[in-house]
This record gives sequence, C-alpha cells and structure tokens, in this order.
Amino acid sequence: MEPRESWAALAAGGVAGVCVDLILFPLDTVKTRLQSPQGFRKAGGFRGIYAGVPSTAIGSFPNAAAFFITYENVKSMLPHSSTPYLTPATHMVAASLGEVVACLIRVPSEVVKQRAQVSSSSSTLRILSHTLYHEGIQGLYRGYKSTVLREIPFSLVQFPLWESLKDLWSWKQGHVVDSWQSAVCGAFAGGFAAAVTTPLDVAKTRIMLAKAGSSNASGNVLATLGDVWRTQGLSGLFAGVVPRMAAISLGGFIFLGTYEKTRQLLL
Repeated sequence: MEPRESWAALAAGGVAGVCVDLILFPLDTVKTRLQSPQGFRKAGGFRGIYAGVPSTAIGSFPNAAAFFITYENVKSMLPHSSTPYLTPATHMVAASLGEVVACLIRVPSEVVKQRAQVSSSSSTLRILSHTLYHEGIQGLYRGYKSTVLREIPFSLVQFPLWESLKDLWSWKQGHVVDSWQSAVCGAFAGGFAAAVTTPLDVAKTRIMLAKAGSSNASGNVLATLGDVWRTQGLSGLFAGVVPRMAAISLGGFIFLGTYEKTRQLLL
C-alpha cells in the first residue's frame, strides 16, 4: 500500500469517525441507559443527553483512523485470490485486526463516556480522575475483551456484507459505486450487524459500567450474558436493539459514506 493511500485511509477514517460519533451521540446515550442495570429512568432518562461527549470528541478521530489504516493495509498485504468466494475472508481478517488495534484507543474513551452517560451529574474529567484514582489504568480498560468480542463478530458481518453489496451494485450498474451508494450499502450492513450482535453489546455495557468488586468486574462475557438472561430474559439480551440498529444504520450511512468520499478527495 502506497504511503499516500495510507495517509488517505487514516485521515478519511478519522473524519468519518468524528462525524458519526458526534451526530449520533444522543441515540448512543439512550441505548446505553436502556442497557444500564439501574434502568433507563434512574440512569438519566432523556436528561443530559450529551453527557460524556468530550470523551467521544477526543477519542473518535484516532479510534476510527487506527481502524481504517489497519483495515486497508491488511487488505493490501493479504494475497488476492482469483476465487471470488474467498474475498470475504480477506475482509473478515482485515476488519478483525482493525478492531483489535482500534479498541486500544476506543475502550478508555468508551468507559468514561458510558459512565458519564448514566451519571450525567458528574463531568467527564471528574469521572476520568475518579476511575484512575480508584481503579488505575486497568479501570479504563475494563471491558476491553468484551468490546473486542463484540466488535469482531460485528465486523465479520458488517464489512464483508458492505464490500459484497458494493461489488453487486457496481456490477449491476457497470461502474464503481459512488460515495452515496457506498453509504446506502453501509447503512444496510450496519443495521443487520447491529441487530445480531446486540446481546454482546449489552454484556459490554454492563461490564464497562461495573465498579471494582461488583459481579461484572471480572469482565466475563458469558457470565454477564447468563445473569441478564436469568434476570430479564430475551428482552434483556436485546435491550436497546432499536436505538442501536437506528444509530448504526444511520451511522453506517454517514461513517462509510464519509470515509469513501473523503478518501476519494484525498487520492
């Protein structure tokens, strides 16, 4: 991959990440509060809907940039097979590695953001300092494994589906898709992936909101899912599925459309 292409992927990914995270922040807050163990109303309801936004504003650009520069570089390094049905495997590997790298930046930002979303009376800086003082650096990485375990299955569905839909649309019309068409493909792929991975998102949210010493503090995804199933059943496992699908469908449209358009402008 040429240096110019790497820089374009980095910049385009960063711009796309900032756009989607800031535009859709209220929906993300609603989703987090619906998944909170204390319940939607006690977590804040519709009050302070932008609580935690500074954490997102700081983390969005490097998080998305890290994902896309990894994704594009891994795709270019993997052997390109002439067998079409093996192409999704390349996208799966590239997306999975991209998520592992991006989560190193995303998780601390997510921990602070989600704790602020369910405690809107506390500032982002206060939550950050409180977490560091009582839990140390490991507190900021609470839920790293659960986040990766959520993001990899999500990417395994979203990115191969996105790339396949783009290829199909390109074939149908006889030329490469425009950025708005890529955005439509991204919306469909993101919404579908969001629906099927919601239980993993519920587990990730519960683990990130847990304090040291609580039952979810160990970060065990299966134990957390089991606890949700026992106490709330299927509705608990899919808590927040509607705002999650809405946010990620719209987010996929903005994120992947902005990425394609910005990358085209930079190349």
